[in-house]
Amino acid sequence: MPMSVETLHGHLAEAFPDAEIAIDDLAGDGDHYRARIVSAAFAGLPRVRQHQLVYAALKGQMGGALHALALETSAPPASNGA
Repeated sequence: MPMSVETLHGHLAEAFPDAEIAIDDLAGDGDHYRARIVSAAFAGLPRVRQHQLVYAALKGQMGGALHALALETSAPPASNGA
């Protein structure tokens, strides 16, 4: 059974409560998504580690309920104190 956008968003929001999250259903089938996640949790981490954190947040559902997930992860821009 495919994963709904709401379920995917819920997993991501639970793991990254400060994040700005945008999800697109790429194929209209609830099985192929693109997620753009901006979170302070990613600050200073290489992209591979950022993606590992996202996969961990999905609690083993990647490759099962969720077939494909294109990820765009980043930390928010550093505040300049102004």
